[in-house]
Amino acid sequence: MQSPPVYIDFLNRLDIESLNLTAEDILNAVEAGLLMQGKEMTSIEPRTHIEPKNDVEGHFNVLRGWIGGDINAAGTKVVGDFVNNYTTGRPSEYGVLTLFDPTHGAPKAILDAAGLTDMRTGAISALGCKYLAPESPKTLAHIGARGTAYWNVCLTASLFELDEIRVHSKRPESRNTFAERLELDLPRYVGAEKQPPRVVVTDNWESCIRDADIVIEASRLSAPEPLLMNKWIKSGALLIPYGTMSALENNLPDIVDKFVMDDWGQAHGKFGALRHHIDTGMFSENNLHAELGDIVAGTKPGRENQTETILFWHRGLSLSDIALGYAMLEKAKSMGIGQKLRFY
Repeated sequence: MQSPPVYIDFLNRLDIESLNLTAEDILNAVEAGLLMQGKEMTSIEPRTHIEPKNDVEGHFNVLRGWIGGDINAAGTKVVGDFVNNYTTGRPSEYGVLTLFDPTHGAPKAILDAAGLTDMRTGAISALGCKYLAPESPKTLAHIGARGTAYWNVCLTASLFELDEIRVHSKRPESRNTFAERLELDLPRYVGAEKQPPRVVVTDNWESCIRDADIVIEASRLSAPEPLLMNKWIKSGALLIPYGTMSALENNLPDIVDKFVMDDWGQAHGKFGALRHHIDTGMFSENNLHAELGDIVAGTKPGRENQTETILFWHRGLSLSDIALGYAMLEKAKSMGIGQKLRFY
């Protein structure tokens, strides 16, 4: 018997940009993946890392998973994370997402995953805010100005009527350029019926973070360093730190009322903002309130009052990549974008 032909759908970076995904497109796709996770219709493998033995400061993240239901795809994403790429005009991350048919194992698609990674990471931050932020938040503080920073801010701003967005990063040229881009693009994400929030550039961590309703920390430190002080986090705020290296104080648990993750299975490893707190047992499965998918699925509550200070740590899930990649492919097919490659 002759084997059926196998074709691969291919979307490069230009194809994905041509899709002109809206905030609603991105958030709906990623939330659908979280819902499937909450319904236990997924399989997630812990991320692994490839560290080249050279003098370059960088590594590769390898994420693997499967989503059932209408998506019904297995996937692997490999992303190179090289923090100093900006010195040569390159993005910090390059990535590729591959999707496979779980009924017979044949490859289904290959997508550029750099932009996809930024989008889905921003979507997880925003969806964390949707379920965990205080009611009617007015101030968003964001540390970091590269990579996922843009989608963190724009997608979160699309969900709320924020008054102010504060941004800070180490390099003035980086934070100023980021703020200019936000001022230009935010009206598109908040909608014509809402007033875009003002964007404030700060030259230090404290003035950015102190008393903000939502704090997203996406710094790119080369080594752990306590730069985000507990005393700056107001009671009832939502804190979302996910830098590769920790910027947090070791006694962070002292101010946290509720600890939420995207997936506890990703808690252990070498990198991550809560590496010290997890490795020493300060945060554990015993004091984990919920995974975000449980909250999306309604099996566990999100925020329950306006005084609880909530910590949401997301490590990045293959499920988000697969769900958003699937949505991109569906929209690309409807628009006639992309290429179909003969594989077998």
